Order: sequence, then structure tokens, then C-alpha cells
Amino acid sequence: MNIWIVRHGETDKNREKLLQGRSNAPLNENGIRQAEAVRDFFRTQETRMDTVYASPLLRAVQTARIVAGDETEIITDELLLEMDYGPYEGASLENPALELLYFFSDFVHHPAPEGMESLEQVKTRMGVFLERIKESGADNILIATHAIAMKGALEYLTPESNGAYWSKTIGTCTVYHSVYDGMRYTVPKEAFAIGHEPGV
Repeated sequence: MNIWIVRHGETDKNREKLLQGRSNAPLNENGIRQAEAVRDFFRTQETRMDTVYASPLLRAVQTARIVAGDETEIITDELLLEMDYGPYEGASLENPALELLYFFSDFVHHPAPEGMESLEQVKTRMGVFLERIKESGADNILIATHAIAMKGALEYLTPESNGAYWSKTIGTCTVYHSVYDGMRYTVPKEAFAIGHEPGV
């Protein structure tokens, strides 16, 4: 079973460098083009999705719809939501509060500020989701989610990473690929990113 994890396309809040978290901004024109690029990548690979999951937030659902096609059912799951930023929802990433700056400076060793979901909670719920889909029987599964949620999935799939994914930049519409062989998931590899295609 192949799983393909994609971050949603760009929104205006991404462009404005704001923490959008659970806010429900749609894709902007560039985000739509990015999702179309992912769709074209899968077409080039002759990969058709059997099952498609998405965060309930509009930007993730729109990305999944564009990538998978109008005829494919999109199954939304709240486990795939972005990190809950609590009182920091909408905060500027260019001029963050000191406690946010402290957190961002070392994700592994600095806890999330009070009121925010912890990184361990994000990783745990993404792990619950990944365990749940193991027995789906599908050949190809698309999972459309968000930056921190996606990093939580990658951390879960790569225990030896020791938190390395938390500080890694994952651009909009970047795709990671992992295979479940009936026993375990393989270490995920970047399969597609806007501007280059590293290969599956």
C-alpha cells in the first residue's frame, strides 16, 4: 500500500506569513496551480488514488479535490487538522511574540506556549490515523493535510528522526511517499515539491 502525504496549496494567509492553523482560508490562484502541478505529477507517474483523505479545512479539501479529480470521494478526518495554535491563531511569523520565537527557535527542546497543542499531541493523533488506515486494502492513498500535521506524520513514520522534521521546511503542495508492506511503513521520501521532482 502506497501512502502519499501532501501539504495543501498556498493561501493568502501563507503569502502574508500568518499562522493560519484552524482558520478556513481557501486556496489562492497560486495554490490552485500548485495543486494542479501535483495532479500532473501523479498523472505522469500513472498513479491513480484509490482512497483520498483530507483535513476538513477548505484548503486541504480543495487540494485533495484538484489532485484526485472530481469523481473521487474525499473522506475528511479531524485527525488531519493543522496544529491548534490557540491564542496565537493568525499571529505574524515575521514579528512573532517572544514566546513563539522561543518555541520556533528549537521545536524539539522548547515546549509550545500555553494554549497551543503540543507537538507530541500532533504526532500522536497523526499516528492514530496512520495506524487506522493500515488495513484499508487500497493500493494508493492520498492524505491532504497541513505543514505541522504533516511533520507529525513524518515523525511518527521515522522514529529515528528524533524530531528533525519539526524544523524542516515543507513547502506548500510538497508530497511525501511511504509504503506499508503489511508489517511496517517505510521511511517516507520526498516525492514531489514545487520546482523539482526528486523521484519516488
